[in-house]
Amino acid sequence: MICAVAREGREKQRFGSGGGRIVVGCIPYKFKVNKPFDIGNMIAEEAIEVLVISSQKGHGMMFPKGGWEIDEKIKQAASREAFEEAGVRGIVEGCLGNWKYISRRYKQIYEGIMFPLNVTEELAQWPEMNTRKRQWVTVAEAKQGCEHLWMKEALDRLVSSLSTSTNQLETATMGSKI
Repeated sequence: MICAVAREGREKQRFGSGGGRIVVGCIPYKFKVNKPFDIGNMIAEEAIEVLVISSQKGHGMMFPKGGWEIDEKIKQAASREAFEEAGVRGIVEGCLGNWKYISRRYKQIYEGIMFPLNVTEELAQWPEMNTRKRQWVTVAEAKQGCEHLWMKEALDRLVSSLSTSTNQLETATMGSKI
C-alpha cells in the first residue's frame, strides 16, 4: 500500500482578518462499546475514547489540526488533517466551535475550528506516522495531557454533545419498546 504524502507549505492557506492562519481540526472518537445505545447509564465521558497525537516536537498531546486551504471545504480539511496526522478516517460531524489562540511558534493570533470525527477506520500507515505518535485515551487522560485550553474546551463540548444525543437515543429506543 502506498501512503499518501501530507500537504506542506503556506501558499494555499486561509488567513483571518488579523493575519493569523485559520486552522481546522477534529477530535477523533469511538465508543468503548459496540453500539451507542449499549451505554446504558454510562455518561459519554466514560463511554468514549479519543485519539490524541504527539506534536511534531513530541511535547504533550493534542488533536489533529492544521491549515484550512483555499481549495477545500472546511470538513474536508478536518478530515484530511485526521488522516495525515493520526491515520484515521471517519464521519466529520457538526462544528464544536471556533477559538482564538496564540501560535507558540509565530506569536500570532490564529483561529481554530474543531469538529468531532466518529472514527470508522484506523490505518496501519499514514503520512506522518514517522513524526507523530497516536494513542487512544480516556477523556480524563486527554484533558490531563493536552496543553491547549481551547482543545480541552472543544473536548468538553464533544462530551456534552454526545451525552445529549445518547440520552435522546436511549429515550427514543425505550419509547419504541412501550
